[in-house]
Amino acid sequence: MTSKSPEDGNNGVGSEAESGIDRRPQPFRAMVLEPVVQLRREAAGEDVRSNRSPEARLEEALGLGAAINLNIVHSAVVRINQPKPAILFGEGKVEELAGLVQAEEVDLVVVDHPLTPVQQRNLERRLKTKVIDRTGLILEIFGDRARTREGRLQVDLAHLTWQKSRLVRSWTHLERQRGGVGFMGGPGETQIESDRRQIQDRITALEKALEQVRRTRDLHRKKRKKIPQPVVALVGYTNAGKSTLFNRMTESDVFAKDLLFATLDPTLRKIRLPHGREVILSDTVGFISELPTHLVAAFRATLEEVLEADLILHVRDISHPDTDAQAEDVKKTLTDLGVSAQTGAPIVEVWNKIDRLDPAYAEKLLTSQDGEGPVALSALTGSGIDALYARIEAFMGQNDDLFSLALPVTDGGLIAALYQMAEVLEREDGEKEIRVEVRVSDKQRGPFRDRFKPFIVI
Repeated sequence: MTSKSPEDGNNGVGSEAESGIDRRPQPFRAMVLEPVVQLRREAAGEDVRSNRSPEARLEEALGLGAAINLNIVHSAVVRINQPKPAILFGEGKVEELAGLVQAEEVDLVVVDHPLTPVQQRNLERRLKTKVIDRTGLILEIFGDRARTREGRLQVDLAHLTWQKSRLVRSWTHLERQRGGVGFMGGPGETQIESDRRQIQDRITALEKALEQVRRTRDLHRKKRKKIPQPVVALVGYTNAGKSTLFNRMTESDVFAKDLLFATLDPTLRKIRLPHGREVILSDTVGFISELPTHLVAAFRATLEEVLEADLILHVRDISHPDTDAQAEDVKKTLTDLGVSAQTGAPIVEVWNKIDRLDPAYAEKLLTSQDGEGPVALSALTGSGIDALYARIEAFMGQNDDLFSLALPVTDGGLIAALYQMAEVLEREDGEKEIRVEVRVSDKQRGPFRDRFKPFIVI
């Protein structure tokens, strides 16, 4: 969807280089519209979607378009006094948009607002071009980003679930067919029902495949629990800098770019903290406002890493003007998943991108950290990363036990195992034995006692 091929002018083998014509696929020319519905919620007494300014929402929609390389030739905030059931916008606005589509040779219109199947179909007829809404755009990005089999399964499931409810726009060419007489049946009804059944069959097959993925993940978790290492999960709004922070902490090269939904497939890496403790760090797909429920459901297998985490790091782009609204969207999605401060793992806020703040304010954030509130840092420069390591270690060590041991100097395997299972705080080497003071995590307590019980000094 993200590109189109220009018509070939000739078939000469050497003509392309000689003429200098660029034969590479060109981006779709797109128009992005941000509808602002003026109606008020009677019960709440507030504007619909009022947690962000229209300009901020439009900027995010433009970012979504950039994520799949759309060439955005026009964008606008469109205020709607009374949404039209058939076309959402008013008649005059639709005529104006149709003129812009023709003048700008627009290939795709993105409406950053939920569209009913009827509205989408009618807008395509009136504007004479492809129209998608916010959900459709996010699905396109997910489809473009998915690299693993699991990721593609999840994208396919989300897309088919969405498509199943929109068959009204796919079968208008069957209106000449009659499914019955009078009020029995209707234009194209038989074909629509047949297609719906086919889609449901594919959805069922995908759900079975994802259930196998879930079982496989469960097996992996059980294996990890045999050599217990706590899991630290990174969550946050899309483009908050999770993957950059992940790369900083793991010294790896997971794809990280200033794009919305740069990360889709989950990644796990084992890391060793400064004092020797090992943890597993998990990078997850970013959240976004108004994420459709069926998208969250489709990616539940991936997000189970968050559900199983011992500690959750909520990464925020503290430099973003809508950082507070983004944080609320993340908390809402976590709550929908069943994760909260009361029911899930503890959540620590990580204020990222302080390198984009005023230097004096950034320095104040770095020097005023008290070990309990948010951790301020820059994943890009590394400033403040030590405070994050200290916070993780403090959390992981709150249930630790301290042991004194006397080990024979001749048993190198035993000494190596000690360093694998515990954090060595002090060590004194003698001629016949080694005296050590160690810290042991609660998860390692049982295996540690089984292995080192004869050497524990009471």
